[in-house]
Amino acid sequence: MKIACWSGPRNISTALMRSWSSRNDTYISDEPLYACYLKENKINHPMYEEIISSYETNYLKIIETLQGQIPNQYKIWYQKHMAHHLQELESLEWIESFHNCFLIRDPKYVINSYIKKNKLESMKELGYYQQYKILEYLKNKRGNFIVIDTQKFLNKPDLYLMQWCKKLNIRYKKNMLKWEKKIYPYDGIWAKHWYDNVVNSNTFFNKKNNPQEIPNKYYKIYEESKFYYDKIKKYELSLDYE
Repeated sequence: MKIACWSGPRNISTALMRSWSSRNDTYISDEPLYACYLKENKINHPMYEEIISSYETNYLKIIETLQGQIPNQYKIWYQKHMAHHLQELESLEWIESFHNCFLIRDPKYVINSYIKKNKLESMKELGYYQQYKILEYLKNKRGNFIVIDTQKFLNKPDLYLMQWCKKLNIRYKKNMLKWEKKIYPYDGIWAKHWYDNVVNSNTFFNKKNNPQEIPNKYYKIYEESKFYYDKIKKYELSLDYE
């Protein structure tokens, strides 16, 4: 079984990757398209040269690998993806056999978090548009997908993980709620720059989000992002357990 989790930045995608790595039957891939995305778009992120020299940057080769056999005889392959890393939104056939998850968060929180560390110039940097395109493709192909809203998940992570596992027809394991505070072997080398919060955590943490105003210069990006967020949110996972 292969799981592709499509997220945007400033979400709980890394914590969720930790959760799945706590299972002893799951192999983890951390943003396998990141190096390709940086090289193709010439984006000068921290550790740019080190990343593109350490990881495969040929898009077609990466896709071929992701479609291949699950490594090391594991039963599950969990792939953490940033949706905006996709280069070919018109060629998504390779994800049809995956169990796809869309991880979403209200863009007002994403934007205010993102601009603390990054320059924001386009809605497409936040992944909502790409998530919507992937979701529409899967709908048309009757592909497998679920949608999880971060804020609701953090209120009841155990129940959402149970429901997700039920959808996948696999056994939920309570140890998915705990992990060790450390950098893991499967982490991308960029972990030392981006993963401080998760490295210093050992479970999901529901930080209270106070109402936030979007700076005027980003309001158009917010409105564009919210348009796609609302469309995706219509399909969010509902709980059987209350």
